[in-house]
Amino acid sequence: MRWFVADIAEAVHAGLEQRAQADDAEHAVYGFDALDELGLHPLIAEALRGSGMGAWPEQRYPGHWHKRKKSHGLRCDLVLTPDGVPLRDPEVKSTLFDDGSACDAEAAYWLEIKTVAQHETSGPFKRYSAELLSPVANDVKKIWSDGVIRHGGLLLVLFTAGHEVAEHDLAVWHERCLRKGFPVGPPAVRGIPLTDRIGNTWCTVAVFGVRGV
Repeated sequence: MRWFVADIAEAVHAGLEQRAQADDAEHAVYGFDALDELGLHPLIAEALRGSGMGAWPEQRYPGHWHKRKKSHGLRCDLVLTPDGVPLRDPEVKSTLFDDGSACDAEAAYWLEIKTVAQHETSGPFKRYSAELLSPVANDVKKIWSDGVIRHGGLLLVLFTAGHEVAEHDLAVWHERCLRKGFPVGPPAVRGIPLTDRIGNTWCTVAVFGVRGV
């Protein structure tokens, strides 16, 4: 299967846009931009499943399958598979317990997720720039360095005071990644207007493919 960052971005955009509309319809005190990163993961997974993809959270990177305990090793936020099929368990591959319809790690799409909000319920987030620039680059390295993965990328979800802020910050982040030699491709970007509840009026969904994986 061929994976396209535009398809992933479109699926996440559709799901989060629907959630934004639901927040408005319910006159919610806080919108989904008030959720922390882990709180947003289920919304993103649900959006991707709604488009027909399989979305499997917290899967160990193939490079860490050799660790005896399944609780050990680096994990990827979300692994996508075509048509909702499961991700093949390497321990049962080519055995009687192997699901013939399952997707191998090489054919799946390994997606790291980073969400950063310019404003939180307590006020402006003072570490907004630092959170965007440092940990996100580390996520790129995790995908890039795994020798088994063939398809992978990074999903950035930014909540900002306006779309101009997000547009500028995404460009700066991408430029710095390229300057450091990270193989990050051009993003597929979608935007969602938000009702201003805590200072954020725009949600940006950006998917960057990581080349060379």
